[in-house]
Amino acid sequence: MSEIKKVVLAYSGGLDTSIIIPWLKENYENCEVIAVAADVGQGGELDGLHEKAKKTGASKLYIEDLKAEFVNDFVFPTLKAGAVYENRYLLGTSFARPVIAKRIVEIAKAEGADAICHGCTGKGNDQVRFELTIKAFAPEMKIIAPWRIWDIKSREEEIEYAEKRGVPLNITRETNYSKDKNLWHLSHEGLDLEEPENEPMYDKILELGVSPEQAPDKPCYVTVSFEKGIPTAVDGEKLDGVSLIAKLNEIGGKHGVGIADLVENRLVGMKSRGVYETPGGSILYHAHEVLETLCLDRETMHYKQQLALKFADMVYFGQWYTPLREALSAFVDSTQKTVTGDVKLKLYKGNIINAGVSSPYSLYSEEFATFDGDEVYNQKDAEGFINLFGLPIKVRALLDK
Repeated sequence: MSEIKKVVLAYSGGLDTSIIIPWLKENYENCEVIAVAADVGQGGELDGLHEKAKKTGASKLYIEDLKAEFVNDFVFPTLKAGAVYENRYLLGTSFARPVIAKRIVEIAKAEGADAICHGCTGKGNDQVRFELTIKAFAPEMKIIAPWRIWDIKSREEEIEYAEKRGVPLNITRETNYSKDKNLWHLSHEGLDLEEPENEPMYDKILELGVSPEQAPDKPCYVTVSFEKGIPTAVDGEKLDGVSLIAKLNEIGGKHGVGIADLVENRLVGMKSRGVYETPGGSILYHAHEVLETLCLDRETMHYKQQLALKFADMVYFGQWYTPLREALSAFVDSTQKTVTGDVKLKLYKGNIINAGVSSPYSLYSEEFATFDGDEVYNQKDAEGFINLFGLPIKVRALLDK
């Protein structure tokens, strides 16, 4: 371990990374620890981190504002793909990790560090997401993952370790949920949520909004505008990506939108249970899907739906910086050339309800679809179409006779 003189640590100020600083110094001959905190929209969690990091032994702390890069280069490409992991999870933690790890690598190189350290557990997905990104940009860099090598076995033991060394914590044993927060979402895991039969205590855990029961009795209408698949305005107000998501988080949270309680399949093989709050993201996914029904032809839409499953897996598995993900994104971008328009939605007690959609590139034609008389569609043509389309079925049936 003596060859490790300088370590760059992915630092959040939470329980794991707070105790990792003294642990590194104790186990790597008092090595220099440089902490890097990425601002991806977690807000007040960054308050007081400079003092805390230095008090626990870090030589310095970088706080990097990555919100715009996070939204424009990771969130929106995934949104355009329509990628959802296992039907429910909108990938909030998953696509935040590559942007954080990429910046940590850049700082580690600039600082001449010997290693990069992260606080991900050996049971989770994040260790894969961090390390695949590190391998993509610094394949020779040493990686230290304390959870895979230290003697600490639980969050309870982490708290004891912190208390013995005077490390300040913002949690107690009773509120020791494992959380991850960014501009897109907030996740909750652990404690009573580890038992799938337990109903979540929403009155205690929700932070980005309220439960549907507590939402207003009056519905709220919101209109989201898109240009080439990218959301650009809310209720006619042009907004940058970061501001737009923040605004929709506020609106959606107020109306109990975007709460998902699910058991998912982790990459490492086990199932885990979590509660996710994604109010603004849920509105955007719904609105984007509605707009695509108007703007994409059938074959493109159906094939894109298949692609979305693979795209979601790759994001969840930490495979962002791979040739296949880049190729999939190129296909998605091609499909989004005409995904421009306005989607009006009604939010009511946790529900997102369609309330109208329009686009200058709409493929919907009332003249063709109407139940009234028209001059453009000859209904007799359907007879020949059905005869040819059903010919294999007819031939098989005749053979069976």
